[in-house]
Amino acid sequence: MAEDETIRWPTNLDRAAIEQRLIQARATAEKHGWTEIATLLAGVETKSAAEIAKSVMAALEWLQRQPELGAFALTLQMVALNLKNLK
Repeated sequence: MAEDETIRWPTNLDRAAIEQRLIQARATAEKHGWTEIATLLAGVETKSAAEIAKSVMAALEWLQRQPELGAFALTLQMVALNLKNLK
């Protein structure tokens, strides 16, 4: 990838797409034993938009203290950019 190239992130994810990404992120967290993240992302399928947003932001805050998980954090950052689309 060229240095000046940017990653194109979808900014028009709907609730179903957001939930799917969070479910996948939760499964990854469970697989790797990141219980804090898995717990924060538990039940996203039934949470309100505000609860999902709160969970995503809390997970990102936790991940800031885990720089080695930067690649995983990108998934949640992408979701965070789409939180405005939650209905």
